[in-house]
Amino acid sequence: MPKKTTKSLRSYRWYGPDTLRSFGHRSRAASMGCIEADYSGKPVIAIINTWSDLNPCHSHLRQRAEDVKRGVWQAGGFPVEVPAMSLGETFQKPTTMMYRNLLAMETEELLRSYPADGCVLLGGCDKNTPALLMGAISMNLPAIFVPAGPMLRGNWRGQCLGSGADVMKYWAERRAGSIDQQAWMEIEEGIARSAGTCMTMGTASTMTSVAETLGFSLPGASSIPAVDSNHPKMASRSGRRIVEMVWEDLKPRDILTEASFRNAMAAVLALSGSTNAVIHLLALAGRAGITLTLDQFDQLSKKTPVLANLRPSGKYLMEDFYYAGGLPALLHSLSPHLALDCATVTGRTLGENIAGAEIYNSDVIRSVDQPVFRSGGLAILRGNLAPGGAVIKPIAADPRLLKHSGRAIVFDDYNQLNQRIDDPALDVDANSVLVLRNAGPKGAPGMPEWGNLPIPQKLLKAGVRDMVRISDARMSGTNYGTCVLHVSPESFVGGPLALLNEGDIVELDVKERRLNMRVSEEELSRRRLAWRPGRAIYPRGYGKLFLEHITQADQGCDFDFLEGTAPIPEPEIH
Repeated sequence: MPKKTTKSLRSYRWYGPDTLRSFGHRSRAASMGCIEADYSGKPVIAIINTWSDLNPCHSHLRQRAEDVKRGVWQAGGFPVEVPAMSLGETFQKPTTMMYRNLLAMETEELLRSYPADGCVLLGGCDKNTPALLMGAISMNLPAIFVPAGPMLRGNWRGQCLGSGADVMKYWAERRAGSIDQQAWMEIEEGIARSAGTCMTMGTASTMTSVAETLGFSLPGASSIPAVDSNHPKMASRSGRRIVEMVWEDLKPRDILTEASFRNAMAAVLALSGSTNAVIHLLALAGRAGITLTLDQFDQLSKKTPVLANLRPSGKYLMEDFYYAGGLPALLHSLSPHLALDCATVTGRTLGENIAGAEIYNSDVIRSVDQPVFRSGGLAILRGNLAPGGAVIKPIAADPRLLKHSGRAIVFDDYNQLNQRIDDPALDVDANSVLVLRNAGPKGAPGMPEWGNLPIPQKLLKAGVRDMVRISDARMSGTNYGTCVLHVSPESFVGGPLALLNEGDIVELDVKERRLNMRVSEEELSRRRLAWRPGRAIYPRGYGKLFLEHITQADQGCDFDFLEGTAPIPEPEIH
């Protein structure tokens, strides 16, 4: 039996009573061409749409909103499209991570302040997915997520191109002089061929896979390419399902548990997903009142096999993944490592959703008996350089560098990095460790994706293609290399990275999970006394709010006042 009745709908408070205020709501709806039968006694479904002309990943979401509306109407609901801030990874500066929490706040407050009984969240580009989910979890109305979907495979001279991974690969070759300007221009024209997110297992597809595994999306939704005809069908089905969810009163915190978050972590590891997922999952769990830690990621990584043979750690692209069976097939293969009784938006359990899912290409999606890697999708490092933790993706690194010591080449900020990195006089060799600081949540600010530090040009020309690189920044999920990221606490707030001097020996041992500088405690104490904090660059506005309330990477980089599940009263309607 439905849990909701017509008069218990949240929207009834706006439209239903015989009051002056409700007269105003109904009359203004009439001014937009609506009649009372359109919304009276029906669930009002807010379609939070992050479409933008400056977000190519979402360029098809105007149409997908119409597909969702069709489904909502068919199920007896009243759809209302509500535009929200779009976080366009390729254009927005200094970084979309700066604005993830702003979109989360906007999503929560849009849903609180308007007559919404449930919502459909449209997004997919890296930070949009966690932001929309964070806001929806905090508001805790029935919610379903419609992922934007990956774009089609890129192409250049008969070779498949993948976003990010091949950009970095060929940019290195361009800087090394191995490819010419004409080839580079052809790659530019061939790498992005349709609407949709990056077609590698970067942050976008990692996070939409997280959303599906957590139970926020219909089964298989995260794998469908953006321009495939099954994508609008999925959007329409999502519109129909959200109306049912409102009547059932099925809300985000009804499906989110410690077990569902462990499932999401396991999925990230089995996909060899983006390191960014660590930060976002910590933030999502915090909104649900669930505590996750970096150590839980590390413990799970040691026993979770990598089953997806996808770039940047593997061979294939998201289109291949979809044809091979998509996320349901991978989760079915991974099922011995999952809690299958977790609830989802379908009203069925995760196990029921993936029952019978098949793998159609066993090289793209592997079985647990023949994984791409036995374990180690991510590793959490600690030591006197990162007492709060740091993250590395070992399987995307040169194996010979996973245990390494070398002399630090230290860049104090991103501008200095760009000024010095290709200087022929830079005293660097292949054994050096490149270090970037002041690139974290407060230092950059916003923790941009600067962690894939470029190899010095003179080393590229000598054939070097990977080095140990360390920073308090993030890295695009589409990138690869021996990159130690998210060093916490960050250097800007006085973390040990701030005390490292050029020439100090840095020691990395991924197997032992250690990241240290070979500097005595006495010397570090002396340097700490001499250290002076940097100056905040935002005297006012959102930037000031960000700097005052952002937490560190090991805490999810949420605002400290947004975490938790403390109730907020419904708005008064006078």
